[in-house]
Amino acid sequence: MKNILKFLCVFISVFAFSQTKSLKKPPIKNISKTVVKKAPAEAKPNPDLVVIHQELPVLIPKKEDGKFGYVNQKGKFIIKPEYHIAVFFYEDCNLLNSPNEKVRKFGTDKYATVEKDMISYRVDKTGKRVYQFKDSDLGKCKLENYTQQIYQAYTMNGFYGVIEKSKFENAADYRQYQIYPQYEYLYIMEGDDVTNPMIVASHNDMFGVIDVNNKVIVPFEYSNIKRNFSWKLGRMFEVTKDGKNYYYIDARNKTY
Repeated sequence: MKNILKFLCVFISVFAFSQTKSLKKPPIKNISKTVVKKAPAEAKPNPDLVVIHQELPVLIPKKEDGKFGYVNQKGKFIIKPEYHIAVFFYEDCNLLNSPNEKVRKFGTDKYATVEKDMISYRVDKTGKRVYQFKDSDLGKCKLENYTQQIYQAYTMNGFYGVIEKSKFENAADYRQYQIYPQYEYLYIMEGDDVTNPMIVASHNDMFGVIDVNNKVIVPFEYSNIKRNFSWKLGRMFEVTKDGKNYYYIDARNKTY
């Protein structure tokens, strides 16, 4: 009986030991961890580039002490005045079509052209000079379909009016004039909306801006208004009251 008991004890011990071994966890193999990359943080908008009027540029060229810089829509200088020339932020087709692919990005409207010490640059909206012009980088602008103006200036008896070219036939019929000749001078500005262009006009030797319905947009209080691309590029007018100092105004006659 004792022998049987000894045998059972030995058997139970061996069985328990074997079970203990079988319950041991297998060694963990090296498993490569998947690294989750964080998405790049979105660039925070510049609080200085305030937008009061959606149709206006966020940065506007402004001259101070003989040098140009850029102000925001509140009139605060964001890019200090240090340039001989500064124009609106706009596309430069010569750079957009550059044979050098690396510089084509500087032709977009994220940049503006400035000039200092006879050297031309493209600057970003922080004022950083990101590109210096090189003749070898300039490509040829592609010809785009030109949108013909619907209206044109018309002179009669020394005065200017406005006609719609496609309909005008009889100068003796006052009903055929969009604006009957009554101004000393008229110039139809280039713009995107040819059905409602802005028109620089002169009355009593002073300049203002009217629309095709003869509504006064900018009062006749300026000695000159430049006939350039300021309306097309920035929906603004470059004006002066003394014939020397030019600055920009918007269609509300607000000065910048």
